[in-house]
Amino acid sequence: MKKMLISPSLLAADFARLGEELEAVRAAGADMLHLDVMDGVFVPNISLGMPVIAALRKASPLFFDVHIMIVDPARYIDALAKAGADGVTFHLEAADDPGAVIRAIKGQGMKAGLTLKPGTPVERLLPWLPELDLALVMSVEPGFGGQSFMPEMMDKVSAIRREADRLGLSDLLIQVDGGVGRKTAAACGAAGANCLVAGSAIFGKEDYAAETEAIRAAALAAC
Repeated sequence: MKKMLISPSLLAADFARLGEELEAVRAAGADMLHLDVMDGVFVPNISLGMPVIAALRKASPLFFDVHIMIVDPARYIDALAKAGADGVTFHLEAADDPGAVIRAIKGQGMKAGLTLKPGTPVERLLPWLPELDLALVMSVEPGFGGQSFMPEMMDKVSAIRREADRLGLSDLLIQVDGGVGRKTAAACGAAGANCLVAGSAIFGKEDYAAETEAIRAAALAAC
């Protein structure tokens, strides 16, 4: 039985009602919660930080899937662990020594993920797959929610899936983030993704459960 995990992106939530929003996506069937941490340097935007993650941790049992878009990611691993992150995904472009960052994440008992900007060749990520729990393909430019899905990025997903299968990495999560919704989930599933980040496609909609399951079903039907 194939699985398709759904990780709603908090960036699209109503920040005046975060506690309610967390409970709503949990009740709607979310498998994890995607938290974007931006520093205004690596990407041209600033988002939530450690105090917010720590406060949310007290309010939700969901797996915290933290995507850090920051320079020198190694500096923040200890703080992320203390704040309550369960998994940390960082950008290959931001790390001088990706292996050291992966080891630091795992050393804190967290799951380690690695991602690339859309313009970075997927071949730079493939050698790291055996050390990863998650490989994230950005289907928009990182930094802002609500962007349009870039279908050409599914070639990266397919390349990661082929290499993961060749290496026997059956537990690897291959995640897609950016513009994912009912209309684009099938392309993600067909390419080999098994974890989808959805922001505005879930948050703000009338029925979070219906949207979550529609995205999941569309992706699974295409696998």
